[in-house]
Amino acid sequence: MMPVRLRAEIDAMQLTSLRNHWEFAAPPIGAATLKAVGDAVRGRHVLRFDRLRADGTRPGPRDPDFAAPRAVEPHHLVVWAGRWYLVARDPDDDTWPIFRVDRIHPHDPTGIPFTRRPLPGRGVAEHVVTSFDRGDTPARWQCLGSAVLRHPAAIVARWAPGGSVVEPVTEETTRLTLGAWSWAGIAGILATFDTDLTDIEPAELRTACATLADRYQRATGG
Repeated sequence: MMPVRLRAEIDAMQLTSLRNHWEFAAPPIGAATLKAVGDAVRGRHVLRFDRLRADGTRPGPRDPDFAAPRAVEPHHLVVWAGRWYLVARDPDDDTWPIFRVDRIHPHDPTGIPFTRRPLPGRGVAEHVVTSFDRGDTPARWQCLGSAVLRHPAAIVARWAPGGSVVEPVTEETTRLTLGAWSWAGIAGILATFDTDLTDIEPAELRTACATLADRYQRATGG
């Protein structure tokens, strides 16, 4: 409970929120969804839900992207890169999938209890940041591109910005799809991985990479 005097001082503040274009903003989550998922985690009962599209709509049975409702054992809620993730156990195949909470449409509480099991092999934080399949889709930017990096997916997933998509190509290479406010912005982010790049798409991103390479070469007297 916040003290009355402190609340009055905070209410008297005049704040203006400005967007930083390097913030990879996450979509909002409905309070009812967050409460339903949190209650299931805390109460240790099976969570049944439908998966939503990136735009928040729910596919119908006749839609090509429709999937049957999921029923999982919810274990942890994790906030990372401005996004809420649910770490759960799928009792059907004993896997530990990760779901974006803003893509969850919960059903009524099942009341079905489960016994919490330890996450195998690693902690929750490591599981989330090194998993390439977190249900992410590219954030809505005016520029969207991809490239194959010579790094394993677990490394790329750890350092990829929020709202990007990590796809393993081989054990040692990974495709990263991401967006930014400019093609040069994407090229700059790719450069932070300090590795070879191949299969860069689209052409605008290839041009931006070449432009930056020329610019840095001139800057170093090349």
